[in-house]
Amino acid sequence: MQNAINRRSFLKLVSLFCMAAASGAILSCESKKKPVTSGLGRIDVHHHILPPFYTAGMQRIGKNTVGGTPIPEWNIYNSLYVMDKNEIGAAITSMPSVYFGDLPLTTDFARRCNEFSARLVSDYPNRFGSFAVLPLPDVEASLRELEHAIDKLKLDGIVLPSNVGGSYLGAPEFNELFSELNRRKAVVFIHPIDPPGKCSPDLKLPTGLIEFVFDTTRAIINLIYSGTLERCPDIKFIVAHAGGTVPYVAWRISLLQYKPEMKKNAPQGAINYLKRLYYDTALSASPYALRSLQELVDPSHILFGNDYPFAPEFVTSESIKGLKNYDGFDEQAVKAIEHGNALKLFARLRIG
Repeated sequence: MQNAINRRSFLKLVSLFCMAAASGAILSCESKKKPVTSGLGRIDVHHHILPPFYTAGMQRIGKNTVGGTPIPEWNIYNSLYVMDKNEIGAAITSMPSVYFGDLPLTTDFARRCNEFSARLVSDYPNRFGSFAVLPLPDVEASLRELEHAIDKLKLDGIVLPSNVGGSYLGAPEFNELFSELNRRKAVVFIHPIDPPGKCSPDLKLPTGLIEFVFDTTRAIINLIYSGTLERCPDIKFIVAHAGGTVPYVAWRISLLQYKPEMKKNAPQGAINYLKRLYYDTALSASPYALRSLQELVDPSHILFGNDYPFAPEFVTSESIKGLKNYDGFDEQAVKAIEHGNALKLFARLRIG
C-alpha cells in the first residue's frame, strides 16, 4: 500500500471509528464480562490487540495485511483463552502502527487506540497492561499523547515502531520525544514494521518473515550511533524478537566505534549499550536464537514474549516448550524470563 492515502478516505475512516465507539463496539465484550482465571504465572510482554474499529478501518482503506500476513481475527476472549491454556497470567498489549500519512487523523487514531487499551486494562486489571501508541512522526502531538496516556490513562509504557515513514528511531527529529521518555524513565517497546521501499528487496515473501528482524536491527544500531542511548540512559527499552539479528551481529556492530565520529556518540562502546536493552523471546525461543542472545546479555534482560495473534496459538505452545527445553538456562533463569524480570518493569501486575 502506498504510504499516504487521500484525506477523503481518512475522513470516512474517522467516521467509522466514531460510529464504532457510539455503538459500543470498542469492547465487544464490555457487557458480557465473565470471571476469568488469573494468577497463572507467565507475563507476555509482546501481545497484540486488534480492536474492531482498527481492523474495520484497515479494511476500509484497503490494508488487509501487516508484514505481509493477513490481519488475524482478534477478540478479548480468544486472548484470554490462549493465555489460560498456556499459563500466561498477564500480558502487556500493544498495537500495530497507526501512521498512514495524514498527521491530524493519525493523532485521532492514536487517542482512540489508547482509550481502548485503557478500558481493557480497567476491565481486566490482573490480566492486562498496555503500551500506548503515539502519533509519530508528529512529535508535538506525540508529546501530548504521551502525557495523556501515562498520566491520565495510566498505561504502562510506550510502543514505538522501528521506523516512521522511513525515519528510524534515533533520527534527530525524535530527540525531544526521547528526552521526555528519558525524564519519565519510561518503558519503551520497539516493534518492527515494514522497512521503507529503498530497503525492501523484491522477494515474494512476507516482509514479517525476514525484513522485520532486519528493521529492528537497523533501529537499534541507529539508537546507538545517533547518541540516543548515551543521552537517554533511563529509558528501559524492550526490543522485539530477541533483538532481530542484533545478538548474531553484535561484534560487527561494535566495529563502528573505531571511527572517531561514531565513538563520540557511543563512548561506552556498542556492546555495553546492547547489554542495557531488554529482549523478548517472541518467535525466538529456539536454541538457534537463544544461544546467541545468551552470549550477549544476562538472563535478567530476557523477557517472555508471544506475538499473539499474529503468531497463532500453536506457536505460543511451541515457544514455551522451546524455552523450557533450552539447555542454556537453569530453572531459576527460566522463571525469571517467564515472569520475574517483567515484574521488575511492570510491578503493578498482581500475579499470584
